[in-house]
Amino acid sequence: MKKLILVCALVAGMLIPYLPGTTKAQAPPPAGQVLILYDSTNTQYAKLGQIYAIMLRNLLGHFYLSADIVPVESYVAGQIDAHQATFYMGALYDNPLPATFLSDAANTTKTVVWFKYNLWKLVWDPTYAFTTTHGFNFVSLRGLNSAPSSSNPSPGFFDTILYKNKSLVKYYSYDSSTGTIKSDPDFGVTQITDATKAIAFVSAKNSVTGEQAPYIVRAGNFWYFADMPLSYIGPRDRYLVLCDVLHDILGANHPEIHRAMVRLEDVAATVDPGSMKKLVDYLKSKNIAFSIATIPFYRDPLGWYNGGVPQEIHLANAPDLLSSLQYASARGGQVLMHGYTHQYDSTPNLYTAVSADDFEFWNATLNTPVAEDSQSWAANRLTSGQAELRAAGYPNDVFEAPHYQASPNAYAAIRGLFNATYQRAVYYTSNNPVLDPNVTNHDFSGGMFYPYIISSDYYGQRVLPENLGNVEYNICNIDPTSCITYTWQDIVTNADYALVVRDGFGSFFFHPFWVEPDLAFLNAYNDFTNLIQGITMLGYSWAGMRDLFIGVTSISPNSGPKKGGTAVTIAGKDFEPGATVKIGGVAATSIVVVNPTRITCVTPAGSKTASVTVTNPDGLSATLGNGFTYK
Repeated sequence: MKKLILVCALVAGMLIPYLPGTTKAQAPPPAGQVLILYDSTNTQYAKLGQIYAIMLRNLLGHFYLSADIVPVESYVAGQIDAHQATFYMGALYDNPLPATFLSDAANTTKTVVWFKYNLWKLVWDPTYAFTTTHGFNFVSLRGLNSAPSSSNPSPGFFDTILYKNKSLVKYYSYDSSTGTIKSDPDFGVTQITDATKAIAFVSAKNSVTGEQAPYIVRAGNFWYFADMPLSYIGPRDRYLVLCDVLHDILGANHPEIHRAMVRLEDVAATVDPGSMKKLVDYLKSKNIAFSIATIPFYRDPLGWYNGGVPQEIHLANAPDLLSSLQYASARGGQVLMHGYTHQYDSTPNLYTAVSADDFEFWNATLNTPVAEDSQSWAANRLTSGQAELRAAGYPNDVFEAPHYQASPNAYAAIRGLFNATYQRAVYYTSNNPVLDPNVTNHDFSGGMFYPYIISSDYYGQRVLPENLGNVEYNICNIDPTSCITYTWQDIVTNADYALVVRDGFGSFFFHPFWVEPDLAFLNAYNDFTNLIQGITMLGYSWAGMRDLFIGVTSISPNSGPKKGGTAVTIAGKDFEPGATVKIGGVAATSIVVVNPTRITCVTPAGSKTASVTVTNPDGLSATLGNGFTYK
């Protein structure tokens, strides 16, 4: 049984004791539109704030913004005013902050967003008269109501964020046998002192005591988040609040729109054509476009599933895979590349060394890059996979990393060879990460999913979202690696929560092997159809992967006077807010992006027959040749 374990790396914020640090003389000159500052004064957790900064920078990619990521200790006076907005990631408790930063944050008219720790250094210092000018006070830092115990394992904290009629609950677990707590309960309690200057933009609740406090405070251009919403992220977590509120912080007027996507996962040489046909026929009956995550080269070097006999099957020699792809492509299926072999070599990494089971571009056993790791090594594997897809007549421009993880060098290769990725991803605080927690100043990693399209992430990838997860069945008695249960109802619930993001997707994947005849007792096909129907009933509109690539199909009317002034409607796909239109190379006016498939505008003056070009804010464009005729 081949399966994908969906585990997203989580980064926990922690309470860190005060340690003195040093301040650098000068930071690099501004290059990005946004400044992200992070704490770095600590030998053990010096890079914790950096991974949060990288994660936030990724979200800014949805808004076509670039960022300068700088240690707050290196802050130079005037940097805040040199950027459109500044975010401070308060990840280390009581971290020393430069007076120049505090002064600029208190007095600027630019947007400042402060996360979690150390606000007291600004609010409680009379030098800055912060409460008087901003209308709110920092009261205290709160954590768990009491220490957990075997008799009271969940004592409670401000764990529930109230937003758009949803209760988004923070992750918490406690192991009484070891005393281990996995959570980020610390919460900055604030108080509004002048309602004409500050408001509680979002509230939080202590689920045990019922006490409420502001979660996000807005005081004009200044925003405060009471915790770090990038720690322990999940599909029903306050992370979604951050993803949505960024629109308000950045003044991005994105319309309310919700699209759904489905991907058939780990489709390789051993695929069962009957299972694929069953799923494809259902999706076709509902007119739902779908994607197929295809593994071009199947390898079982140890004969794990082949009676001890090693097995290798290239795409050209895989009749079941070829027939399944052909059948699916004729009915709305869109192929993407899911690794080259979706395994590393003849060594289990992490499971069996078999395609679809193991990691390919990351040593999951040691949690390090693989021994051969380099951009050229990864590129050789990737181009080999692209060649096999191309030879079979399929596009090879979208990629999904096996198990959603690759090294920074592999990500660089992916960026150079593919137009987009369709995935979650793991990010690191260096290009050669050392993640061993016993190493001084070790690196951190952070796994992310996105509720919307990221035009360019930290590694320069365009990321199409998968944010809901996948159905899993506990069949430990058959496959000892398949011991997780995640139901179709869980995924529909995730989709319901994703609606709090104004342009949030509902995107999931499904393994066709769950509907194979020997697993018929699972009733997985019924679960799949229920899942599709459940997401549809939430109001999502279904989109195919390639619907998210900009295209222009028509303009109506397609002719008008040479003096211009004709009101036209342009039809196509993936039109983003802020898109521009040129007709014959001249900018149109009164442009309105009605939705991802329709733009209205007014033609400029021109002559003869002209091309119509739409360009999204990320620079991607599409042209309809000879689309408009001037008469």
